[in-house]
Amino acid sequence: MSLVGRPLKKVVVLRVFDLTETEEVMQVDAVGLLCPLPILRLKKRTAGLPSGTPVDFFTDDPSGRRDLESLCELVGHELRAVDELADGVILYRLRLA
Repeated sequence: MSLVGRPLKKVVVLRVFDLTETEEVMQVDAVGLLCPLPILRLKKRTAGLPSGTPVDFFTDDPSGRRDLESLCELVGHELRAVDELADGVILYRLRLA
């Protein structure tokens, strides 16, 4: 019985959403490394991560974009965005295949 004397209704919860939960992003910092080390670091740090994992990859290697595009084409990662930050650092946002 409820506090007002009426029978309580049974409620079935089908699904609960936590709207405060955010997606965790893996960050790989390869600033200061030159080819081929940035790509090797990215491969090492992301090995074994599940498909669909978002990754922020930071590098200042001038050939980094070409190398990363080649890697993405080879293994199927999705390059989602490229942002130029301060001091020549470039942020590549990708999603793992």
